[in-house]
Amino acid sequence: MTIRVLLADDQRVIRSGLAMMLGIDADIDVVAQAEDGEQALQLAKELRPDVCLLDIRMPKMNGIEVTEKLTALVQRYPEDYAFSVVIITTFDLDEYVYAALKAGAKGFILKDVGQEMLVQAVKAAAHGDALIAPHITARLLSTFARQSSANSTTTVTHLPSEPLTKREEDVLLLVSQGLTNQEIAEKLFVSLSTVKTHLTNLTQKLAVRNRVEMTIWAYQTGRIS
Repeated sequence: MTIRVLLADDQRVIRSGLAMMLGIDADIDVVAQAEDGEQALQLAKELRPDVCLLDIRMPKMNGIEVTEKLTALVQRYPEDYAFSVVIITTFDLDEYVYAALKAGAKGFILKDVGQEMLVQAVKAAAHGDALIAPHITARLLSTFARQSSANSTTTVTHLPSEPLTKREEDVLLLVSQGLTNQEIAEKLFVSLSTVKTHLTNLTQKLAVRNRVEMTIWAYQTGRIS
C-alpha cells in the first residue's frame, strides 16, 4: 500500500526538496505540506497520514510539541488515528533526540541525509519500526560514556528478566549498529516478522522503550564498546 506522508517545515525550499526526494519512490505519496506546527497538527487530524515528517524548530508549535499531541491522539483514539512521526532537523543536539523519542517519535534523522536514508526512515516508521541515524546513536553513546565515567557512583545495569537467546543477542548487536529491521532480516537471513518478534522479546526482557535504550544496555553490559 502507498504510504501517505505529511511534511512540516517552515522553509518552503526544504519542504519542496523533501517532497521531491520522497516522490521518487513509488510507494510514497506526500499528501500535504505544512509551514508551521499548528497547521501540521490540523492537517494530520484531517488527513490522517501514515507518517508525519516534522521539523523541530517551527513557528507556533515546534515539532516536539506536535509529536506529543499526535502521540496522545493515537493513544486516546487508536481506532481513528495511527500516526508515526519522524523528526528531521539540522540540529543533532542530544536533548532534541531524547525529547523526540520521549514524545513518541519513531525516527530521528538530519536534513542532510540522502534520499535512500530519508525513504528508509519513512518506510520504517510506516511499519511501526524506529530508525535513528547511526551517527546520532553513536553520539548518544559517546555522551553516555562520558557521563558514566564522570559519575563517581557506578551504576549496575539491570539483568534481563530472562536470558537472551543467541538470535536475540545477534539482533541486539545489529540494532546497536544502527541497522533497520529490513537490514537485520537480510543480514540474518530471516523474515521481517521474525525480527519484529525478537525486538518485542528484547524490549520486554531488557525493560527498555526504544532502540537507543537497547543500545545503551548493550554498551553497559560490554556487548559493544
